[in-house]
Amino acid sequence: MTASKPSTPPDFGDDAPDLSTEEWRKKFAAAPLRRGRPPAKRRKVSTTIRLDPDIVEAFRAAGEGWQSRINAALREYLEKRARS
Repeated sequence: MTASKPSTPPDFGDDAPDLSTEEWRKKFAAAPLRRGRPPAKRRKVSTTIRLDPDIVEAFRAAGEGWQSRINAALREYLEKRARS
């Protein structure tokens, strides 16, 4: 068993500016607030759908974006159905 190392005291001698000064407060106040991705033109609807386990496994096995691929597959089905 190894002995634990003593904790290292914090280093307060860094070069980071003091962000509580008036100059920085003005910069932060003037900066535009942006959170997350921009709003989509056509928003998705959150829903619950029951699918067979093998269907979900197959889409998930293809990697990230599996829900978008299910959406695309359903869209393709609707387009084919509309044409016939």
